[in-house]
Amino acid sequence: MGVNSSYLSKTEVQQMLGVNTFGLWRLVRKYDDFPQPTEKPHDPFAAFRDKQESEEVWDGTQVYRWAAHTPEFSHRGAVLLCPLPEVLTPGRWAGYKDTPKGPALDWDTALGTIRIVHSDDRNVATDVASALAGAGNPDNVVTVCALYGDMGFTGPALVASDTAHPGIEYEADWGDAAALAGQALPWWPHLLRLPQLIREWQPGAPVAVVEVPPNDNETILRRAARNDAFDVTSHAAVTDMANDIRNNRTDSVGHENEIFGKEGYRETPNPVVIGAEPDTSRHPLPSGGDRQTLKTGWHKLALSSHPDAVAALEVAVGREPGLLPFGAVTEVPVRSGTITERWARRLAMCDPTAAHAVLAHGKPVDSFFIDPLTDMPVLRIPDDRGKPVWRFYAPLSLPASGAELTSAVLHHTVWITTSDGHVHPAPCTPTEHLWWGDGWGDRPSEAAAVADALLDDLGATVDLHEHWKAPKGLTALFTEEHKHGAELTRSTLLHARMTPPRAR
Repeated sequence: MGVNSSYLSKTEVQQMLGVNTFGLWRLVRKYDDFPQPTEKPHDPFAAFRDKQESEEVWDGTQVYRWAAHTPEFSHRGAVLLCPLPEVLTPGRWAGYKDTPKGPALDWDTALGTIRIVHSDDRNVATDVASALAGAGNPDNVVTVCALYGDMGFTGPALVASDTAHPGIEYEADWGDAAALAGQALPWWPHLLRLPQLIREWQPGAPVAVVEVPPNDNETILRRAARNDAFDVTSHAAVTDMANDIRNNRTDSVGHENEIFGKEGYRETPNPVVIGAEPDTSRHPLPSGGDRQTLKTGWHKLALSSHPDAVAALEVAVGREPGLLPFGAVTEVPVRSGTITERWARRLAMCDPTAAHAVLAHGKPVDSFFIDPLTDMPVLRIPDDRGKPVWRFYAPLSLPASGAELTSAVLHHTVWITTSDGHVHPAPCTPTEHLWWGDGWGDRPSEAAAVADALLDDLGATVDLHEHWKAPKGLTALFTEEHKHGAELTRSTLLHARMTPPRAR
């Protein structure tokens, strides 16, 4: 997160500082460091509002910080940026508070009650302070702090918003808040920032040891692992991924505690008390099983029509698509007389599977198909203008059956014709895409690498991790601005592969 920007009109600056127009004119000349007015960011909706925006505005945080550091106006400046009293009366813990933005702890201090909301979402400090001010501030809170999501010099970074000016946020120092509280302040790692844990905390309490809660993805996978509709291989595949998610989350909590609980950069330790740590009694859970076995399990799930298979497959597509039997998602328009029409003739209409549902990605679908030669799911869907398009997964490899590549045809993607009379979308890994042309400086080495592999073995499983190492001549060929429908014959591809590109 960050500190929200706020802007003050001339009148609002005067109200904040308690001066009139002449007083503002005087202090601008008296203090060389007084913030200069600035331009408010353009508001495209301003023309539709009755009130005209002020032409001259000040950055609210800058003015509020300036006041805190200027003795004449420090009583009107940011509460946690004003110099601390030389003799501080120790504060005390004032208990737990629920807020609409997350769990909070109150601290009664010499400056008043400080409320620390244990959340690093945006707008938390402003929203909570604004709600308090709007309700008449029944708890007499002078400032609301929220977590900045980063580390400061004396502990976790804070963003603050005072109830006197809840629209203005500023960065605050954890060490200053702890000095006012009179003790080290508690902090919880992100995944253990749970209301029930924070509610139970009190000064001197031992660190809570708790199991890291599952996220939505892990919950989906665990549900699939308990579903008797799937076989043991699919159970193993989803369990392996669920365990990997849990291990990563547990490791991240431990890593956070190490960062935010470390002693700090100064001679004295940072005043931080770790509120909770992960239960590692069963950590790590088994994961990283035999990759081919995992792929088999995911392949079976892709063929299922159960909603749990759809949900699990959506997790896998986003987390580790390399375990799935599909290449990159591709769309081409449905048009007669094109290379795609030759391919589409062999498509077989079918009932939808989990693979089809994930491929659809929430889009309306006209028809469901399967490519009988590659087993790739195919959809016929309307595009944004209602015109039909083919949406499919590129295969990871092509059926070889003793045939060889005859040509590569360029039509919205790369198509391969073979010596046994078939047309296929060119194979492509899930995280790449195939294209041609200059690409504004980028070069289509992915397409060149695929052509290079298939020239030698039509059934090769393409590996595009180092596609930039494709033969320079092939890359140069695919970099040319070919028209849609252009066909690069086998002899053209072979000649390009062995010919160094011309210097530009």
